[in-house]
Amino acid sequence: MDFVNVFVRAIALIPGAIQGAESSYGEKTGAQKKTAAVEIVGAAIAVANAVSTRHIADPDKFTAGLSQIIDGVVTCMNASIWAKP
Repeated sequence: MDFVNVFVRAIALIPGAIQGAESSYGEKTGAQKKTAAVEIVGAAIAVANAVSTRHIADPDKFTAGLSQIIDGVVTCMNASIWAKP
């Protein structure tokens, strides 16, 4: 599996990971929920990497970028009709 496929699959997991973290950790802070979402997506990527050739040269930078994407998705979700009034 090439990097683009891994990356696109990671992006596809983010909304579900955010909703799962929100449901499971509703009483926690936003930062704690974000950490949980990053860990969920990171674990899914680790499984994908375990069964394929590794295409992520710097996992720390990849996780940092994933964290920024999660921030953007949360912003979009909070601005959408899914947000609580």
